[in-house]
Amino acid sequence: MRLSSIIVWLARTMAILGGIVLVAVIVMTVASITGRALVRFGLGPVPGDFELVQAGVGFAVFAFLPWCQLNRGHATVDIFTAFLPGSVNHVIDLVTEIIMTLVLLLIARQLYYGMIDKLSYSETTFILQFPLWWPYAACLVAAVIAVIVSIYMVFVRYREFRAGTPTPGLGQGSVH
Repeated sequence: MRLSSIIVWLARTMAILGGIVLVAVIVMTVASITGRALVRFGLGPVPGDFELVQAGVGFAVFAFLPWCQLNRGHATVDIFTAFLPGSVNHVIDLVTEIIMTLVLLLIARQLYYGMIDKLSYSETTFILQFPLWWPYAACLVAAVIAVIVSIYMVFVRYREFRAGTPTPGLGQGSVH
């Protein structure tokens, strides 16, 4: 199996997991709001709904990062760079890919320290009482995968720079 196939599989798997979690959060939110509206009929809100929303959406954001990185899905401002030569755009792409990798490394590092902190103090959520390190750990796994994908994309951008190949259009990725 080629490295690019593994990277695409990792990114796609994380995006699917993030989507599943996001759909579950949406369904739970609808159930909770409906329960609040129908209290007089014996229903009620989902206990700890806001805690579940925080954990789920946090994970979903980090789970979508690898796919976004792989597909050049981050916001860009190309008003000025569209008029620059391809070689300059390759340098810009490579530099921004390196910066994004460093930022993702910093985020993963801070998530790790946050998770260790929550674990060492045995902090739990207020209503559901689940350990706070669980969502940190889930986000950390997704962030580490984002770092792996981002490092791979630095090498892809470097190969494009060295070969002088055209940079793919926005959202088209470069490995599939």
